[in-house]
Amino acid sequence: MINVITGASAGIGEAAAVELARRGRQVVLVGRNPEKLAGVAARVKEVSGAVPETATCDYGSLDDVRRLAEELRSRHERIGVLVNNAGVMTTARTRTGDGHETMIQVNHLAPFLLTTLLLDRIEDRVITTSSMAARSGRLDPADLSRDRRRWSGWLQYGDSKQANALFTVELARRLSGTGVSATCFHPGVIKTGFAPGTFLMWMTHHIPGVGRTVEQGASTLVHLATHPDGTTHSGRYFANGAPAKATRGMTDPGLARALWEASERAVA
Repeated sequence: MINVITGASAGIGEAAAVELARRGRQVVLVGRNPEKLAGVAARVKEVSGAVPETATCDYGSLDDVRRLAEELRSRHERIGVLVNNAGVMTTARTRTGDGHETMIQVNHLAPFLLTTLLLDRIEDRVITTSSMAARSGRLDPADLSRDRRRWSGWLQYGDSKQANALFTVELARRLSGTGVSATCFHPGVIKTGFAPGTFLMWMTHHIPGVGRTVEQGASTLVHLATHPDGTTHSGRYFANGAPAKATRGMTDPGLARALWEASERAVA
């Protein structure tokens, strides 16, 4: 089964790719940095005996996402699992060349676009890395970049992770009856280079017991990709390998549909 994993050049994406390959899955590694991807590919070969495919993409460019989709479509008639794992957190407000705030584009709009472009090729599961930060999200589909509301890095990050959960809800509704499922999950607070310079990540690296390893963070992703839970609980939010409680803002079907429609306009 072909498993396409974005954000696979480091962190939980790398750990999940290695574990899935160990379990006999054919992984396709997607990331921005070709040198880092080559290092992960070498680890995958060590555990599987096969050199995995790699593909580069910069989620800060929607055109590059379209190029990636075409590349994957040209390589594969069917994709078993698509893992939308690439993401970013920054305390600096920046915009992409497409005009969107960076986090909402990288964390939501780019994976939304990739998924919709590949949807007719996916035959089993779509898994999206969300976060418990989604609980703090106050997403407004009419103001995805927070141009008309107060902006901070954590507010925007929470919105983008709420968007991941809502995207999963609406995607699952649209896929109902097709045999393809959609789930999302919270990996935990991981000891990686994610969200550099924030107090949370300082605590993660310096206070014992606060942060999890990348392998622990990847465990729910691997579970959703390989276990029946990943199909029987379509539309659900997971944490620690099991369905978890989600807020109304993460599951509201009306808000999920409104976000989908706003996202279609944003990536058009």
